[in-house]
Formats: sequence, structure tokens, C-alpha cells
Amino acid sequence: MRRMAGTRLIQWLFLLVWALVMLKTEGANVSITIVEDAVAKGAVCLDGSPPAYHWDKGFGAGINNWLVHIEGGGWCNNVTLCLNRSETRLGSSKHMDKAVAFTGILSRVQNYNPACNLSKISRLYNWNRIKIRYCDGASFTGDVEAVDPATNLHFRGARIWPAVIEDLLSKGMKDAKNAFLSGSSAGGLASILHCDSFRALIPSGAKVKCLSDAGYFINVKDISGARHIEEFYSQVVATHGSAKNLPSSCTSKIKPELCFFPQNVAHEIKTPIIFVNAAYDSWQIKNILVPTIVDPHGTWHNCRRNIKKCSDDQIQTMQGFRLDFLKALENTGNSSSKGLFIDSCYDHCQTELQETWLFDDSPLLAKTTIAKAVGDWYYDRRPFQKIDCPYPCNPTCHNLVTVLQEHPELPERDNYFYQYREIVLRIKMEWGFVHKVWDKWASNNISSSSDSCSAKQEGIKVNPIELSQFVDFIKRDKLQTETFIIGPNQYLVTSIHENWFCARCMNTSKPAGEGAIIMQTAAFLLVALYDGSIGSASRAMAAVDQFAWQLGRRNL
Repeated sequence: MRRMAGTRLIQWLFLLVWALVMLKTEGANVSITIVEDAVAKGAVCLDGSPPAYHWDKGFGAGINNWLVHIEGGGWCNNVTLCLNRSETRLGSSKHMDKAVAFTGILSRVQNYNPACNLSKISRLYNWNRIKIRYCDGASFTGDVEAVDPATNLHFRGARIWPAVIEDLLSKGMKDAKNAFLSGSSAGGLASILHCDSFRALIPSGAKVKCLSDAGYFINVKDISGARHIEEFYSQVVATHGSAKNLPSSCTSKIKPELCFFPQNVAHEIKTPIIFVNAAYDSWQIKNILVPTIVDPHGTWHNCRRNIKKCSDDQIQTMQGFRLDFLKALENTGNSSSKGLFIDSCYDHCQTELQETWLFDDSPLLAKTTIAKAVGDWYYDRRPFQKIDCPYPCNPTCHNLVTVLQEHPELPERDNYFYQYREIVLRIKMEWGFVHKVWDKWASNNISSSSDSCSAKQEGIKVNPIELSQFVDFIKRDKLQTETFIIGPNQYLVTSIHENWFCARCMNTSKPAGEGAIIMQTAAFLLVALYDGSIGSASRAMAAVDQFAWQLGRRNL
């Protein structure tokens, strides 16, 4: 039976073509765990606050399997930069989000994190998945006992590492059957430097391997001929007192700062490890090959932001960087326990972003996604040591395009562009399912008559920026004291219920007024906009309730 014929009651927010995404909110996020006990051990962030992690507990066959992922975030190489950092999430747990979304290798969605095989043993989505927050500025290597009272800076990253692992062991990781350490960017470097210590801390009977995503930073000259990155790492090691926590097998032979480069320590790693990296790593191109200090006239400005805007000469320079990168990789050795997934993309960090980890159009190397390559390698189904052909040979690449001002001291994923790209991706991830639900629901609830509401035709299209205020409003949880905005309209909450609330438009020009019904389910935030007053609101609420019920049925 078709209901609501001849009415214009509900204008769906293009049924969350945007809202669905950002609005896969708190139900899909993973809460933070503050390791308070670590403070007594001196294992603290730059500002002296305790370290933290997010833990999405395993279930089913994955209950005794543990994936520990280390967040990235660059480094600070002097007191001034570390002091600035201590006032952000990268230097203080006081500034960290209380909950974060898990995607890519951290996802709990079966279809997007199966580790490439339908057999129960090889899935990652139901493992215990942990994201260790990065707040020391030196890839968990620093340890300086003294604290300058003038700055209150604590360089204690090397203490944070065992303190967090010990906390996880006490919460069940001591019974692990499988354990997998991974990390991205500065976290990827940390996974290299701490791979063997991770193995040592995990029970001997467990299968333990490591993964470094975009963590293989190389020591090469910049375009001016200077070794900018070597000097930078030297300052990091000196500032944080890292030398004593770098591999002694390396520091006994060469300068400690050189042991911060994976090419000088990777061959010593005894625990199996796989390196996932872009040969044209965008962070390294921008900060090692062409740091802004050596490009005063901005000749590389457009090229750094978009590889398609590089000149032939610039591409040749980047091809030279690729050869240097591959040469540095030779130091990993040729053991089958070492894995390689080196694509020819212009990107940085590919395992934590769903679109590059595992999706319909994810980057391929030897016709293999990163997720499948990692899964095959981890479970010893086959070795994976593949290096892509030179740019631009790989049409599956998701080459990075930076659209806003860059901040070299931060990981590239902190740029707004990445938030936007992740939003677009989540739409793609969920839209197929939601579209199916929509079609089924709409066929029974929306009339085909010419004067009825059609969400696809009349729904308000809203872009992420327009929705950001609404999302922030939801996260602040101040429904009774603040207004919110969707599209051109400003709304005031009029009633609040257990999992939904009503609001009225304050600036409407329509005689009967406009309203909104917002309902939160376990995974979605549904938004329905309607014209009219009480009667219209009641029918809108019934429609939202029915649609929420349909969304909860995955066996459509």
C-alpha cells in the first residue's frame, strides 16, 4: 500500500548521501582508554599526561587475535616544536578525541577487512584491534629523565611503548594466538624499530608479525644536494635522548641518528615484517626530496601537491628518488619472511584508509590489493615481495592531491582533504546497501503521483562543509542549549527522547513551518526534514522509524 500520496511531508537529506557518512557516528567509533597506571612509571606524553589507546574488542573466532596499530604524526626536533606539539593531540592525551573511527586495516566491517580470504582464520575484522595514540614525537624512542620546569616537557616515548603493551597483556593479549603489530608513517617507523621488542613481549606460542605502512623513510639528498632529513633526524635523536633505545647492533657501528633510518636497521629485524610503501611517497617527496626551504620560488609548489602537474624534469627527479628508495629497500634482505608491497602511487599511508586497503577500486600490485597481499603473507599462503613499475604505469593508483595548505610537521592525513576523501569513500561503502533499503522502503511509503515527495528529486543536497556544523553539534551533546544548521536552515531542538529528537526551523519562509526528526541507530544518524507542523512531524517520525527498522535488516 502506498502511503503519503499527494503530500510533501518528508524531504530526506538525499537520504544521507552525505549525512550517512559523517553520521556513521558514535556507534561506529571506538572509545579512548587512558593508561593512568603508566604515569607512575614515568611513561607519559610530552606534556606529562598519560598515554592512551583505542580498543575495539575481538569477537567470535578472533577473540584471541590481536592487531596493534601505532598512529603516525611526524616528529618534533627541538624544544620549541615539541612545546607546540604538547598542546595538541600529538603531544597530550588531554587533547585527543574521546572516540575515533576505525577503517581500513582497523575496520570491524567484514566485507572491508577480511584479510583477503573467507576462511575464519584469516579475518581481521573480528580481531581485537588497537590503535595506540602517538604523543611523544619520536616514534616511541625517547627517554630523558630530567624535566625542565620552564617547559614541563617529558621525553619519555620509550617508556610509553612497554607500558601500553603491558596494559594490553593484562587485558587478554597474554593469551594471544596471533599478534600483528602495524603502524603508519611515524607509527610505521615505530613498528620497524619495535618489531622485535613486540615479539619479545608477546607469549612465545603466538604467531607474531609486523607491518610498516609508509614508515620506510630514506636518507637521501634533497634537490639542493643537502641531507636535510639526516640533520632533522639527528636533532630528533638528540632532543629526545633516543640513542640508547635504537638498535645497539646499529649504533655500535654508525652514528645514532643514522639508526633512525630503516635502511640501516631493517636487515637486523628477526621477526617477520612486511613493508607497504609508495615508491613515490608523497610525504618524503615533499619533506625529504623537496622541502620548502630549498624551493624558495615555489617552482615545485604545484608538483608537490599534484603529481599530474609536475614538469618532465620534475618527474625525472622523482624517478631518481624512486631508484634511491628501491636501493635503500635492498637492505631489508631477501628472506621470504620479509614482505614488500611497493606500488608506484603518489601517496602516503595506505592501510588505514579504506579505499586503499580494500575496496572495489583499491590500488593493485600484481592484480592484488594491499589487504590480500598482507593476508596471504601473514598466513604464509604465499610470499609477497612485489615492486611496481615506474610512474605512471599503474592506473589503479589513488594519487594524492593536496588541496589545502600543507603542514610538514603533521602527517599528511591531518589535512582536511583526507577527511573529505574519507567522507566520499564511506558514502561509496554504504550507499549500495542504503540504496537497496531505500528502494524497498520508498516503494511502500512514497507515492508515484506527480505531487508527492521524491527524495531523490527534492531532497536537499548538502556538502560536507555545510554538514560539519551539524555533526559538531551532535558531538558536543548540547541539544538543549544550542541551535544547529543543515543547509540554509537553522534549527532549534524542541523535544528530546531516548534515541531521537525533534527540531523546528527558525528561519523558514514557509507558512506552515519546517521541522526535522533526527534518530540515532547503532550505525547511522537518520535525518528527515518535513514541511508542516504536528501532523507532519508524526508522519515523518513514523517514516524514519520504519526506515531505521529496514536499515537494521541486513538480510534484505
